[in-house]
Amino acid sequence: MEFGFPELAAIRLGFGLSPHMEPPADADAILASVAVAGPGPEATSTQDARDSAQKLAELGKARVEGGEAEARARVEFARQLRDSRWFGLAHRIARAVDAPSGFGERLVQFWSDHFTVRADGAGAQRLALAFVDEAIRPHLNGRFEDLLFAADTHPMMLLYLDQHVSVGPNSRMARQNEARGLNENLAREILELHTLGVGADYSQADVRQLAKLLTGLTYNTRNDVTFRPGMAEPGAETVLGQSYGGDHQANIDDIRAVMVDIARHPATARHVSRKLAVHFVSDDPDDGLVAAMVAAWRRSDGHLPQVCHAMITHPALADGFRQKARQPFDYLAACLRGLGMRGDELRALQRPEINRFLYLPLGQMGQKWGEPAGPNGWPEEVGAWITPQLLAARISWATRVPAHLFDPLPDPRELMRATLRGSRSEALARAVPRAESAREGVALVLASTDFNRR
Repeated sequence: MEFGFPELAAIRLGFGLSPHMEPPADADAILASVAVAGPGPEATSTQDARDSAQKLAELGKARVEGGEAEARARVEFARQLRDSRWFGLAHRIARAVDAPSGFGERLVQFWSDHFTVRADGAGAQRLALAFVDEAIRPHLNGRFEDLLFAADTHPMMLLYLDQHVSVGPNSRMARQNEARGLNENLAREILELHTLGVGADYSQADVRQLAKLLTGLTYNTRNDVTFRPGMAEPGAETVLGQSYGGDHQANIDDIRAVMVDIARHPATARHVSRKLAVHFVSDDPDDGLVAAMVAAWRRSDGHLPQVCHAMITHPALADGFRQKARQPFDYLAACLRGLGMRGDELRALQRPEINRFLYLPLGQMGQKWGEPAGPNGWPEEVGAWITPQLLAARISWATRVPAHLFDPLPDPRELMRATLRGSRSEALARAVPRAESAREGVALVLASTDFNRR
């Protein structure tokens, strides 16, 4: 059975092979698929989220002033907003199973994790969906500096890292309200996680100066203002030796300027290129691969398609086959894609089915949807995902869920050929035909080391 670059790319760079479509023929086909991962017709906007939050607040006020009917209305609307997370999960997996090569959707996962946010409470659920649709998806094919600016100035990021309450110590608002002060969370995560990386050549003074420069960024559900000069620290701030602002009233253009400079910094090129290589290729990526990606970054001022092209065409992509574990989201998407499920079928699932077949299993596999532990996102190393307990959760899913979703189940031998082609091991090739039932055979394929690693 043939196994060449198309199959390698589908497994390593996408969500696996599908019986409904051929794998991408070459690097150009893989990169062309990224454009398909832009915002879709179901996209959520910040205005949608703001309207929902305002309605929730109005229902809350009516509950206090009214009676039982008003209380029930508020509870029901809050439930609908919380359900946004569940239906968002089904839509995300639907796009993964339908994607031509899957690489664009994998990038959505990667960048959404790189710029981690977490929506706590019913009112923020739709804003978290808007974050992906407005900050991540539109910038997959552009320069990193534009992605950085969109993500780190988005209302969801401002709320998650408490930037919306950060006030310049000498600002007009601070003089009026001494209880308000500077918050360094966003500045620290920009330098430490989003750009330069831990251990890069920056100081606490750079963090504090950047935090002052970021003051003025805010979000309020009652209006669409995203920058308030009255909250901003007056005067110039110096970040990494470069001065910003000071000769005019504080404005968001100063923030864009500092982000462009940080995005083009050599340390950012190294940190983010290596992180991409770790995610797609190996927990300990080849130095030559990272160097090639950094060179592409420096030549193009962080043009992401060129950086990805350097990764896709490097020999390390093939050399590192099966060195990575599929994370739980990737695993479920690959299972459903390989079993032949289509996106419309996933979008048609009701909340109990999403909860039973997708949401709860993700948590049992160690990746509770929408709830990363901290701003550094989910771990990458194989050991974080391949443990006895977490593998047991995958085996349980493979044993019971496909039989609920598919009637009849696919022939396990065909499933093995369709999803693994020439990469299947001899042990699995012997075991699957000997399975006592289709259910057992399907579980053997989906729970195998061959399928769980990419």
